[in-house]
Amino acid sequence: MSDEITIGLVSISDRASDGTYEDQGIPALRDWLGRALTTPWKAETRLIPDERPLIERTLMDLADTAGCSLILTTGGTGPAPRDVTPEATLAVGEKEMPGFGEEMRRISLNFVPTAILSRQVAVIRGKCLIVNLPGQPKSIRETLEGLRAPDGSVSHVGIFAAIPYCIDLIGGPYIETDETVIKAFRPKNAIRAKQG
Repeated sequence: MSDEITIGLVSISDRASDGTYEDQGIPALRDWLGRALTTPWKAETRLIPDERPLIERTLMDLADTAGCSLILTTGGTGPAPRDVTPEATLAVGEKEMPGFGEEMRRISLNFVPTAILSRQVAVIRGKCLIVNLPGQPKSIRETLEGLRAPDGSVSHVGIFAAIPYCIDLIGGPYIETDETVIKAFRPKNAIRAKQG
């Protein structure tokens, strides 16, 4: 039987956290994960301003105390002075996983040339993978799920395809996905028989 996974969903925005506008990041993440995961999961959500010490404390608390195996952040990854999510993420990580950021930028470059301004990073802290995602719901879905051709077939695989196996490798729970949304890739020797 698949283990339940605890996933941290962190939206980092001065204006959303102070109520100037409604946060769209956490609802977008919840919606996508609700469609993509077949493994039982629960969310630990945080809506916080662009303050580096607070971001660092939040990520550490979710990884070390709340028991998250995966933390997805949204917002604060651009070049503006208050965009400090990548710095905070790198500060709390033990290993950097540069392929995630590289691939997110490559996916987003299919749509906008300003994707090269994004500074998303991913790190491992203990048994937790932390990934910075873009801020817009459409971009969140595209980077996680990938791109589809007009006939609905996958033309470019999203980053979430690699996340379940990464979590396996760091000692986290076994995560299964709905393959119509995103197929989790694992080497043959790492695939468990489906339950049910």
